[in-house]
Amino acid sequence: MPGQRVWADYIGKVADSVECDAYGSTWARLKGDTDQTVVLTAHADEIGWMIRHIQDDGFIRLERVGGSDFAAAQARRLRFFGDKGEVAGIIGSTAIHLRRDNLGKEDAPKLEDLWVDVGASSKDEVAELGLRVGHWGIYTDGPAELANKRIISRALDNRIGGYIIAQAMKRVAKAKQKPAFTLICLNTVQEEIGGHGAMMTAYSLKPDVCVCLDVTHATDTPGIDAKKHGLVRLGGGPALSHGTANHPLVVERLMATADERKIPVQHEASSRYTGTDTDKIFYQRGGIPSALVSLPLRCMHSVVETAHLDDIERIIDLLASFVLGLKGKDRFHQTL
Repeated sequence: MPGQRVWADYIGKVADSVECDAYGSTWARLKGDTDQTVVLTAHADEIGWMIRHIQDDGFIRLERVGGSDFAAAQARRLRFFGDKGEVAGIIGSTAIHLRRDNLGKEDAPKLEDLWVDVGASSKDEVAELGLRVGHWGIYTDGPAELANKRIISRALDNRIGGYIIAQAMKRVAKAKQKPAFTLICLNTVQEEIGGHGAMMTAYSLKPDVCVCLDVTHATDTPGIDAKKHGLVRLGGGPALSHGTANHPLVVERLMATADERKIPVQHEASSRYTGTDTDKIFYQRGGIPSALVSLPLRCMHSVVETAHLDDIERIIDLLASFVLGLKGKDRFHQTL
């Protein structure tokens, strides 16, 4: 996985070792004073598309990879990763002039309505480009900066998480004190399709405590009802989840760390599941004390996902300070 290699090369400059498993989840290890381990984890994969069917006339039909929003997919550029390299394409959009009779009455397109043009006029021409059913593709949109410390891009969910945990390890490595716990920063695969990478690695790494980092919905934009979805503000600081997979003692330590570092935090309720790798990690083996820290994100699963630089910096500080604050005797276990 090319993206994982970039991450491994970057974090490898400060880590004692870097490894990966059979499916591509990758982790870096920084040795501490004890055999206790703390894992900071994010996920490296992103949503996308897969070729489901190739028509005789060369047009391509799609299947979703993860939670791709087909209602916002029309008129977007794609790049497919085929047997002969990358292939450019577009998800078509019938011109407004030809839809005039239906304007005001149109529903969002269904998945089966989406068609892709890669410049081919037949199934054979598609094959000549090196494409077949099962090849996957992603949007081409890259990062940009808005005013007032805002950044936008596709796949901030959760590539920005890989950056954050790498920066946290860098700060721990440069600290005057050696961490009591060995720190493992883990970048998992397949979170968007079920958290499979997290299950594999949590089972094999057997951490004593784990903090998962993902994104959460910033609900401070028009049309979102806080009574239904809670209130999380962009730029308001990291969000801490309470309930389900989140171990109360780990959450309490994160809150105490944030208070000590004067980091503003926001709070979210998790009544059944978090929808992140935390759900797949906490119940492995005999149970791994875990907690979820989330970066507020607007327009999730779109090409204009929006984050705030202050939130990113605060989470780096929170995670590094949490790791450095651990003592060798710390155990996150409930007692009778």
